[in-house]
Amino acid sequence: MPARIFPVPTALIALADGSLFYGHGFGAPGETVAELVFNTAMTGYQEIMTDPSYAGQVVTFTFPHVGNVGITPEDDEAAQPVAAGMVVKWDPTEPSNWRATGDLTAWLERGGRIGVGGIDTRRLTRAIRQQGAPHVALAYNPEGKFDIEALVARARGWKGLVGLDLAREVSCTQSYRWNETRWAWPDGYGQRTGDGLRVVAVDYGAKRNILRCLASAGCDVTVLPATATAEDVLALNPDGVFLSNGPGDPAATGEYAVPMIQGILKADLPVFGICLGHQMLALALGARTIKMNHGHHGANHPVQDRETGKVEITSMNHGFAVDSQTLPEGVLETHVSLFDGSNCGIRMADRPVFSVQYHPEASPGPQDSYYLFERFAQAMRARRAA
Repeated sequence: MPARIFPVPTALIALADGSLFYGHGFGAPGETVAELVFNTAMTGYQEIMTDPSYAGQVVTFTFPHVGNVGITPEDDEAAQPVAAGMVVKWDPTEPSNWRATGDLTAWLERGGRIGVGGIDTRRLTRAIRQQGAPHVALAYNPEGKFDIEALVARARGWKGLVGLDLAREVSCTQSYRWNETRWAWPDGYGQRTGDGLRVVAVDYGAKRNILRCLASAGCDVTVLPATATAEDVLALNPDGVFLSNGPGDPAATGEYAVPMIQGILKADLPVFGICLGHQMLALALGARTIKMNHGHHGANHPVQDRETGKVEITSMNHGFAVDSQTLPEGVLETHVSLFDGSNCGIRMADRPVFSVQYHPEASPGPQDSYYLFERFAQAMRARRAA
């Protein structure tokens, strides 16, 4: 019986504790260091890889069939992949979907991102859950040559996301207008026309579909960079202000974001925040944020609205959370995770200022949480009428 020939590993994941995972590389050869997280979603790998909230992170996909529907520019949440890399169980297959315009491997290579296949993702996910999101060095070398000691040292030497402001890196650099609306069969994305509610969206790493949802709710959206001041925002005479999702440590971003938000609150405008925007609002109101063990990353997270009792199936992507024990008087906890009881939403008791930790635009329910955009629009209309 002839001897079995095993392929030479061309990719390596080196954890800071010295654990090594060998696999098959695809995408762009090279090395990167980042935080390792896992995502439990069964669909949406392209949206996940282009979500600016994943800056500084490598994503392990627990669902094994990644790459099977290919790539289409319509699903990008940003112009390029933002996550540092991806880890999957099975190597990507040829795409089989009528919307596909390309394949995952070539797309990752064009975006300069590393992919690793052939990994026992269940074992890796258990390691993440047990020790917290670890620091890792990811390497792809087509010849299978690795300096293991150097890679482990890079993983150990990385400072991590605590104290790291990444919103500046993924934010737009100048303002722009947005009027594209949500995708609808059979025409695809639409265009909002006519006068709308004037919304300033502060971009800490905004996903495109959030902006589409705002436009679909009747908003005329102007996007400003993360470092915009309250004066910059108020100069546009908005009916309301939206605070977007984004990556990194909220306390670090809050150094410049919190003073801006506090200035907006003095103007008595409706405010709506999502993800990092939720954390920024909480900080501006006097609460604190904490680093989670391994975070929430997936499209199947049950969240309860404490005011109605309704349970929403939500999409989440966050490694920091608002500490509900630090919410000041006059700020109510509106939503909680049914997985671990962590905070997922707040609002001011006497004003239309609210935010959620999860992503209502990602449609995991699929429409369980879209009411939040309508609530924001209704608050702005009420202010106009008054």
